[in-house]
Amino acid sequence: MNPETSQLMATARHFTLQLSSTPRGARLARLLAVEQLRSWDAGDVIDAAEQVVAELANNAVTHGHVSGRDFRLRVVVTGAVLRVEVTDTRGDRTPQAGGGGGRGLLIVGALSRSWGVRQGPSPQKTVWAELPLP
Repeated sequence: MNPETSQLMATARHFTLQLSSTPRGARLARLLAVEQLRSWDAGDVIDAAEQVVAELANNAVTHGHVSGRDFRLRVVVTGAVLRVEVTDTRGDRTPQAGGGGGRGLLIVGALSRSWGVRQGPSPQKTVWAELPLP
């Protein structure tokens, strides 16, 4: 491991949860992410991150649900970026901002500096959003 990699690993903060693909799981994702961000003293970004986690977790439960399979929330703080990732097991359903009549991803887009979808490994997809830290 080179010094840059070890320094990056030392400064990054990770939080990962696997939750049931239910409305209760989505609520827990939001609540627990907010508590973790508070413990990290994330400051002004907490409100925006709470909304992003809520939207992405709700989408995973609503559109990415497969009976008997959970979704995963991952929150990473590295340098000046907070990254929120939600992974579900419906890789065949790729979200698009404004698609399907919902406003959730439009909200995510407005609150984050960028967002996107990463496919795989099959049958999974991960929807991510990055928020700038002050």
